[in-house]
Amino acid sequence: MKRLHWPSWIPIDPYVLLLLGTVGLAALFPARGSAADVASGASTAAIALLFFLYGARLSTREVLDGLRHWRLHITVLACTFLVFPLLGLAARGLVPVILTHPLYQGLLFLTLVPSTVQSSIAFTSMARGNVPAAICAGSFSSLVGIVATPLLAASLLGGGVGGFSADSLLKIVLQLLVPFLAGQVLRRWIGGFVVRRKRVLGLVDRCSILLVVYTAFSVGMVQGIWHQVSPARLGGLVVVEAAILAVMLLLTWYGGKALRFGRADRIAIQFAGSKKSLAAGLPMASVLFGAQAALAVLPLMLFHQMQLIVCAVIAKRRAREAASDVTAAQSAATTRTAVGTGTRSG
Repeated sequence: MKRLHWPSWIPIDPYVLLLLGTVGLAALFPARGSAADVASGASTAAIALLFFLYGARLSTREVLDGLRHWRLHITVLACTFLVFPLLGLAARGLVPVILTHPLYQGLLFLTLVPSTVQSSIAFTSMARGNVPAAICAGSFSSLVGIVATPLLAASLLGGGVGGFSADSLLKIVLQLLVPFLAGQVLRRWIGGFVVRRKRVLGLVDRCSILLVVYTAFSVGMVQGIWHQVSPARLGGLVVVEAAILAVMLLLTWYGGKALRFGRADRIAIQFAGSKKSLAAGLPMASVLFGAQAALAVLPLMLFHQMQLIVCAVIAKRRAREAASDVTAAQSAATTRTAVGTGTRSG
């Protein structure tokens, strides 16, 4: 049987449709009472499993090899955990005219989340950039984010985070960092198994995220927090996120040029330094924001879809530019060869 492929002309990621469907399911049939307790427990277990698999997949050798390209990785980390948060803090001036305070909290949290791994690699490869650098940059960002994101949230969001406290930080350590370290320790024995079953484990990743989304939005429906968001506010949020994404895409591309990186490295910097990870952000939000997690993850979900669409267009353009450069170089080489042959003949 032939596998069904998602039509390339449809700009929406099919997984985003599943996320939206999960939100709709939570709106129609939210988990209540004992069902909510079961969903919460399952979500906690799914988060731990998710980060355990991350730890089991990340090769220590890849990390050590990637350290050789330290300038690129520092640039990506600076974009992810310094420039992005500064833009988030600057958006504070849009409250309450454009953004409500809860939406701003979610937007600021979005800027604190680590970069993606899979999509950064895919787009870098499509654009003919430095794929090994993208792999290491995304992996480093995810690893640093396990510690940096909660600490930045404690510093920048403070008491504004629903339920944030020392207990929340302890939950982050127990639910995210401990499973991740356990995966790293056991990687010697299970790493090959995990890598060989990449497709199945990828399905586990995605199902875990869907469960986290369902649990978070169920709590939001039960507490009626959706009455706080109007279509105008959502429209304002989309405009603000589009502006942040545009700034980061321009900064990573031209900043890489100013730092004298080659074209292949600039592509890796652009795609790794301008993205935010839905897979890492959702579990953290569910722990940090508690009952307000539904509104907190809404900006991240919107930004995720936006970055996929825009970066797909940019990656295709970079690929065409690379193909044109190769063609031009080949033509120039052919011309030089022909001239050289004619000169010797003369």
